Amino acid sequence: MMMMMMRHGGNGARNTAMFLAKKGLLGGEVAAPNKWGSLVLRNGSTLAANLSDQKENNNHLEKMKSSSQGSAGANGGNKDEKGIMSYWGIQPSKITKQDGTEWKWNCFRPWETYKADVTIDLTKHHAPTTFLDKMAYWTVKSLRYPTDLFFQRRYGCRAMMLETVAAVPGMVGGMLLHCKSLRRFEQSGGWIKALLEEAENERMHLMTFMEVAKPRWYERALVITVQGVFFNAYFLGYLVSPKFAHRMVGYLEEEAIHSYTEFLKELDKGNIENVPAPAIAIDYWQLPPNSTLRDVVMVVRADEAHHRDVNHFASDIHYQGRELREAAAPIGYH
Repeated sequence: MMMMMMRHGGNGARNTAMFLAKKGLLGGEVAAPNKWGSLVLRNGSTLAANLSDQKENNNHLEKMKSSSQGSAGANGGNKDEKGIMSYWGIQPSKITKQDGTEWKWNCFRPWETYKADVTIDLTKHHAPTTFLDKMAYWTVKSLRYPTDLFFQRRYGCRAMMLETVAAVPGMVGGMLLHCKSLRRFEQSGGWIKALLEEAENERMHLMTFMEVAKPRWYERALVITVQGVFFNAYFLGYLVSPKFAHRMVGYLEEEAIHSYTEFLKELDKGNIENVPAPAIAIDYWQLPPNSTLRDVVMVVRADEAHHRDVNHFASDIHYQGRELREAAAPIGYH
């Protein structure tokens, strides 16, 4: 009977069937319109459940849309700013600082910030004794001359450009240790996380100095070239000899300490303007609101000294014939 009604009754019959299905008054099989407008046989209870699910999904999307519009209004009401809606229901969490103000950075979170230990010994140096040590030392020294020639005393640009390279070793080492851990079905002793922390910390140095010095087009081109060469060279070097790779990074960090010390001298002489610290640096290193560029250089130099210690320590572990996983990694060593 119902089939006859729906066959000859057109839209009215279809609407009647869907109404009865919603009310749960239809049992057995009923005909329901598919997305092309034709009728298909479906169980009445199944049809009602599907209609209910569709209604819930529509309500969920409406809530997400209104929430996104409200968020856009709270962020300044920019008409061009559109909220991101997703079927998966992923919504950015609202994070606040300790004083209750809104956290505005997506690239790092409040629990990733810290106060740098600027009292660390900056004069420590590993004297090269073995062949690999000497090769690592002179490789780094040979790289310093073209760098000095290119940047001279433009320390803001120098710091920004060098950080694009300094963030590579930690990522490469962490990636290779990650793959090794998977191949051997073994733990890494925390070294994967420690090296990735180092890479992320160096990247934050870059994000900070980009607020101080803007790269020119030829400097961007230089980054692409140098990073491509250095990434592949360090990748192969780490595969062949991790002890050499970590030792070389240790010497690179020693040179970074020297460069930032010269940067501070130029600031103190007044040759470089001691501008206010970028907001991203104040939040990342938990600096006072009235901090300056000199304060930023101080904490960055302290970071480089910690990276120096970590990489020389990693190389020493390999020199003793042991695996990195046999010694606890210095996670969170700042």
